[in-house]
Amino acid sequence: MAALAAVPGSRGRSNGPVEVAGIHRLFAHAQELSSARVVIALAGMEGTLASVIGGLVSCPVIAVPTSVGYGASFEGLTALLTMLSSCASGVSAVNIDNGFGAAYQASLINHLGPHDDAALDV
Repeated sequence: MAALAAVPGSRGRSNGPVEVAGIHRLFAHAQELSSARVVIALAGMEGTLASVIGGLVSCPVIAVPTSVGYGASFEGLTALLTMLSSCASGVSAVNIDNGFGAAYQASLINHLGPHDDAALDV
């Protein structure tokens, strides 16, 4: 994803590792996240991370479940099902380990046009 984020016109940053279990690390990035046009949340055992981020931001969140995990992660299936069951609006999920697909979608979102916070007020 870092390579795709380097495409002209896209700015990407990594704020990891951030986990729901250590949510204070997420809150340390709240201001930066709130100014983003799109957020990609990768998680193996922290499938709820995308929902938590979705509750903090007004932009789209793309959830990427990873096959890395322990216990009952079932090679990413646990995180995928958690992300698909997100209660936060604006969260969508791609398939397990599909970081490229998430980065490509984020790039498309970033190239849609000027960011207009007023358009988000419904």
